[in-house]
Amino acid sequence: MTTIAAPEAIPYLRSFESLEQNGYGQHPDWLQALRRDAMDAFTALGFPTARRGNEEWKYTDVGPIARASFRIPTQSCHSESIEESLADRVDSLTDPNWHRLVFIDGCFTPHLSSLPNIATVSNLADSLDSHTPLIRQHLARHTPYASHAFTALNTAFLHQGSFLHLPPETSLDRPLHLIYLTTAAETHTLSQPRTLAVIGRGSKATIVETYAGPDDTPYLSNAISELIIKENASLDYYRLQQHGDEGYHVGTTQAVLGDGAHFSSTTLDLGGALVRNNLNALLDAPESSCTLNGLYLAGETQKIDNQVIIDHAKPHTNSRELYKGILGGRARAAFHGSITVRKNAQKVDAKQEDKNLLLSDKAQVNVKPAFWIYADDVKCGHGAASGQIDENSLFYLRSRGIDHEQAHRLLVRGFANEIIETVGCPSVKSLINNLVKTKLTEL
Repeated sequence: MTTIAAPEAIPYLRSFESLEQNGYGQHPDWLQALRRDAMDAFTALGFPTARRGNEEWKYTDVGPIARASFRIPTQSCHSESIEESLADRVDSLTDPNWHRLVFIDGCFTPHLSSLPNIATVSNLADSLDSHTPLIRQHLARHTPYASHAFTALNTAFLHQGSFLHLPPETSLDRPLHLIYLTTAAETHTLSQPRTLAVIGRGSKATIVETYAGPDDTPYLSNAISELIIKENASLDYYRLQQHGDEGYHVGTTQAVLGDGAHFSSTTLDLGGALVRNNLNALLDAPESSCTLNGLYLAGETQKIDNQVIIDHAKPHTNSRELYKGILGGRARAAFHGSITVRKNAQKVDAKQEDKNLLLSDKAQVNVKPAFWIYADDVKCGHGAASGQIDENSLFYLRSRGIDHEQAHRLLVRGFANEIIETVGCPSVKSLINNLVKTKLTEL
């Protein structure tokens, strides 16, 4: 049966066919088949612009993305001189003591990267031959693309990306920083970062992902991260979004937890004109647990949408979720937190909260918490609150001799600090603290 292509998908289909003829055809058969299947899915789906029956995107209009026809970069990378000119920009995003993989417009940049020796950390494209069974087992197996347009689009053009395989009973000695930088050398550039991390049994790692790009230029970053955390392993994961004021970002993160595994995630949203984060955690074995925190700061006309889904598939699993937003100007935010407790998943302990501080009468947030509970011996709760600075707290500080502006800053800062203080790694906390301080000054 012939699939009728959605009109906005046609330019991407043409780019895909061109790449198949000029490079993709040399890749392994299984990868070519995967990409073709994903392209067929995207061609049929198009972008999720329809309002009726499109609950997942109820508060996020992706019409500007659908109308823009972003350009797919060729697989040839920038010249070394251009990449070297971005070295200072890359250095400003990271800690010099961390390991790091750097991608510029989706292309791996080895001379700006610093890789550890204790684990397999490499460009995904360079590991297809050496780690074929492991990559085939997990790549695109945990983030379904048949009904998700942005996931399908990323998978269709899958090539380079970050690959981490941590053997059993191994610990990374310092954070691994994955830097995805969009230069938008030409307007309406599309970069599609991809991360695959497999944390072996009993191992520990800290991963920091940074997404950044220029101001005053429209571009799209469409990212996917698949994180597989094996038995009794632990992963601390930080996602720092620092896009420019005309950048669009759609990110999907899928974590799959084994028996006794723990996943800790902190999402920080600072930039971007339109941002959508999809964070999914599957607690697929007893005694697995996750802690999902997020802080989103938006001003002007920024739009930030977080959809966080936790699936308690097995009994004796635990989750904690806390997201906080600070909004000024005409900013818009949305938070959809959904927790599912499957049938017979008894003894689940889950808690979800979203809190928002509105610094302007014109700022707006939509919050939609949801529980889907199919077991009867569980402990679950959720809460949501949105409001402005508490006048009693402001009066208390002013009565202690603190002027109005400083008192206001202290209260806003204290609101954000609840998330910052959950960061366990001192160097990561320092980086996040500085980023938040700068953004709050702008707000």
